[in-house]
Amino acid sequence: MSATSTAQMETSAPSRAAPSTEPVFIPPMPRTLEETGLTPALLADLALKILYNAGYLTGGQLAERLRLPYTGVTEAILDFLKREQLVEVQGARGVGEQAYQYALTARGRDRAREALDRSQYAGPAPVPLSAYTAAMRRQSHKGTRVTPRVMRQALSHLILNDRVFHKIGPAINSGTSIFLYGPPGNGKTSIAEAIGHRVFGGAIYIPYAIEVGGFIIKVFDEVNHEPLPNHRSGQTGVLKSPADARWIPVRRPFIVSGGELTLEMLDLTWNEISRYYEAPLQMKANGGVFLIDDFGRQQVRPRDLLNRWIVPLEKGVDYLTLHNGQKFEIPFEVLIIFSTNLNPRDLVDEAFLRRIRHKIEIPDPTPAEFREIFRRTCQARGIPYDDQALVYLIQEWYIKRRRPLRAVHARDLLAHIQDIASYFNVSPTLSKELIDRACEAYFVEMGGASTASSPPKAG
Repeated sequence: MSATSTAQMETSAPSRAAPSTEPVFIPPMPRTLEETGLTPALLADLALKILYNAGYLTGGQLAERLRLPYTGVTEAILDFLKREQLVEVQGARGVGEQAYQYALTARGRDRAREALDRSQYAGPAPVPLSAYTAAMRRQSHKGTRVTPRVMRQALSHLILNDRVFHKIGPAINSGTSIFLYGPPGNGKTSIAEAIGHRVFGGAIYIPYAIEVGGFIIKVFDEVNHEPLPNHRSGQTGVLKSPADARWIPVRRPFIVSGGELTLEMLDLTWNEISRYYEAPLQMKANGGVFLIDDFGRQQVRPRDLLNRWIVPLEKGVDYLTLHNGQKFEIPFEVLIIFSTNLNPRDLVDEAFLRRIRHKIEIPDPTPAEFREIFRRTCQARGIPYDDQALVYLIQEWYIKRRRPLRAVHARDLLAHIQDIASYFNVSPTLSKELIDRACEAYFVEMGGASTASSPPKAG
């Protein structure tokens, strides 16, 4: 890394992180009802709801839906349901007790409807809060330690100088919070993404859901969580793993929220129709990174948002409240990254900034840095690089107009050049005509006249 380059936008698509995808923790599979940590009543109701929705299932299929082993656990649930005359055997679909096909009795259907009135959750069996807490502590992102060598590999797609580069590594090792600030378009989001995807690229186990006070909180989110490529979900093979199948191995989460973030999104979401909870964003981000992008542009005031983070950032725990008023504690094992192009002192006072341990400014690129970004982006896009053309661009469209250089401009202007060249069926080059047309289309020029009225020359 050159000492004359500063952290800016990536010039090519970053590859996936190098860290091992082997989880540091594997939840042991329960062998008995007691080892699930759940009450028999909760498991019985969940089995009834699954059977009610499915119509009929074999014992093995029910075990797969519950994500529980058949021997010692699902068979015990079925034995209880049979004794209570809530299910009955309707033939077999193979050899052995797991192949017995079960359906609800009339009494079982009534009981299932009562259970669905209380909660319509009918997914994998949850894990108890205590198990979730212990697992998140063991899989904390704070165990991640980076060195200059690791950072250079992880951020190789960015242009960085030592001044900015050596601030990022210690901030990651702190495991607490990072404040990235500076003008728009200079790579703050790209740096955060590199931390989330390339530095924190390992794997953790998260539960599909947890149980608190008899209520279900759904944790696994298909949008925000990325299961490991070799993980087979659904009905194929999940019970062959030595791990508790109520947990799913995912890449360490990297969750992004921007201007749409509200305080309500940081609390449990209760669905009055389904009657179970959705975990808040910071809980889904446990074990990974939570990027609050465009900080200061949220619907909630920056002061109120930071007030929400004071206890979690300082104590490493968060407190959530059920709709019945019951409060409970969850681990806060999240690296929070705030990113803003606003003046930090216009957002919050010094006392709040003090609570965010690492503040890193990402400034505009210098002409030399912009040149390297432009050269790399030309190479990535297959456009011949021309030093004289870049001199023309900077002189005519930046210096004369007193416009600051932004790292993102290289990517955007070259994309414009390709679009224009494609329209006129000419090769994309750094000709003055194509540069002028791209700049006129990209920059807002008040009262300026077009400098290009005819098609660009081929060549």
